[in-house]
Amino acid sequence: MTALLQLDQFTLLVGLALAGIAVLTWRDRSNPRRRTSGLFWGLYAVIYLAGDWLPPLTAGLIVVALAALGGLGGVGMGRHALREPAERQASAARHGNRLFLPILAISMLALAGSLTLKEVRIGGLLLIETRHLTLVCVGLGSLVGLAAALRMTRERPMQALRESRRLLETMGPAVILPQMLATLGLLFTDAGVGKAVAHIATTTLPVANAWMAVAAYGLGMALFTMVMGNAFAAFPVMTAGIGIPILLGLHHGNPAVMAAIGMFCGYCGTLMTPMAANFNIIPAALLELKDRNAVIRAQWPTALAVLGVNLVLLKFLMF
Repeated sequence: MTALLQLDQFTLLVGLALAGIAVLTWRDRSNPRRRTSGLFWGLYAVIYLAGDWLPPLTAGLIVVALAALGGLGGVGMGRHALREPAERQASAARHGNRLFLPILAISMLALAGSLTLKEVRIGGLLLIETRHLTLVCVGLGSLVGLAAALRMTRERPMQALRESRRLLETMGPAVILPQMLATLGLLFTDAGVGKAVAHIATTTLPVANAWMAVAAYGLGMALFTMVMGNAFAAFPVMTAGIGIPILLGLHHGNPAVMAAIGMFCGYCGTLMTPMAANFNIIPAALLELKDRNAVIRAQWPTALAVLGVNLVLLKFLMF
């Protein structure tokens, strides 16, 4: 059903912002790779602006081009005019904790809108499409947060675009990894990797033993998440391969417990892999850490401890 506010509208805004960043990057002579960098962000913008209408072959070629530009070092960073540290500290002291209000607006409006705006109609039309209610509310919160930040700092909208460009250039090609890895999970599922995992598990492991079955599922979730960088991508593979046929079919486990704690096992893998770039590599880049794997080095002991606890919880709560 048609709605006044749809996810496509916010996707278009993201595409327009990326197109603007591509133009700024292309024109930045301080960037030694300004043309290839501008091309990278421009192609990324095309995915948002016209992804639904592109032929599959064209979309695939764009993805390959993005991977090539990023992997071969074609994405560089220009020089950005930054305020002096003393000036930034003075500005932060002047605004105080109000600086957090634009950020809080995003999460608060996303939560409030998700709870209160479902099936709300204006003139017989849905206000927000139900299928993407939460995502649209996040988009609305982002616009409100942007407006609040501009009003608070008395900056022009163009400054927001410049800062977005600076952050994207700091993060580099890793910013596209979450989307790429989500697609990888779909490819693994369609290729029948889950069936292959089931065959290997049943022929090489004593999965008739409940502990071994739990370990295969929990450790498999963590390992596949480390490979794919995304627990949501690993979940259908491991659940189809071990969860449903062995934990549920053979051992008659509780599916709700399996799904909840199984995902938690995957999150433990997220803490230990550079493939989860948005969690581990991008923060290191934004914090300008010399060691790109510093976040992972700090997290892996906790991840292993939590993974062990999850395996115990799976065994005693699922059966």
